[in-house]
Amino acid sequence: MNFDPRITAARPDLAAAELEGKVPAARFVAGEKKSVTRGRSPLHVAPDRGSGRETELLFGEIFTVYEDKDGWCWGQAERDLYVGYLHSSFLGALTVVNARVSGLMTPLLPACDVKTVAYDMLPLNALVKVETRKNGFAHLAGGGHVSERHLAPLDVFAADWVAVAERFVGVPYLWGGKTQAGIDCSGLIQTALQAAGMSAPRDTDMQEKALGKAMPVSGTVQRGDLIFWKGHVGVMRDKSDLLHANAFHMQVASEPLEDALLRIEKAAGPVTSVRRLSR
Repeated sequence: MNFDPRITAARPDLAAAELEGKVPAARFVAGEKKSVTRGRSPLHVAPDRGSGRETELLFGEIFTVYEDKDGWCWGQAERDLYVGYLHSSFLGALTVVNARVSGLMTPLLPACDVKTVAYDMLPLNALVKVETRKNGFAHLAGGGHVSERHLAPLDVFAADWVAVAERFVGVPYLWGGKTQAGIDCSGLIQTALQAAGMSAPRDTDMQEKALGKAMPVSGTVQRGDLIFWKGHVGVMRDKSDLLHANAFHMQVASEPLEDALLRIEKAAGPVTSVRRLSR
């Protein structure tokens, strides 16, 4: 049986307990669930800050740790199953959350005062535990205050996921990013869908297989259709304009689909599929 290494918590020397008998490894461990304690935490391919960034985990997300060694934790994200290394300083005790960030970013403040210096920025889809509310601020477990206007209940989502994606226009392109501080093409799709209550895999090939239904590549497109190339994805804003985070513009940009087709085909080949979501 073949397992995708991006979402399989297994190395030759160590693997998740539930994989025993399915993958070869020297030992298997149950792992410990912890919560991410930084606004955005890069998930690395190796225990080194200079190693490649696979993706980002957001404040409040659950990360199952299978190894904690030399200041680095190797494990798996619960939200999209991505496996990699997080710096151990970015993790804390498991917290049961009761709200999520609905603004693109919200400052985490030391007091209920907008003039105090924020010590972190919590991005869209970050998860928090609100302990008390006062004067328009929510006091969070573990300390810090955020504006109540930037929070939503866990079961309240955006009505239009494409409109969420449109809020990112102009945000810098960042490989592995998924916040207003920087985002990549599949991160934009995953983040916008999550804000609307729909789960999505992390990478373009995974999204192409899992999301929506296939439509004719040469057919008429509509708002919300996903356009896939090898290693790239964008979403249609309407019948003519494509929205995508891309390295050509080095930001999230909107442009005529015809222009994008001509340029991207030279680098990545033709469109591989068009996928239409049910909502």
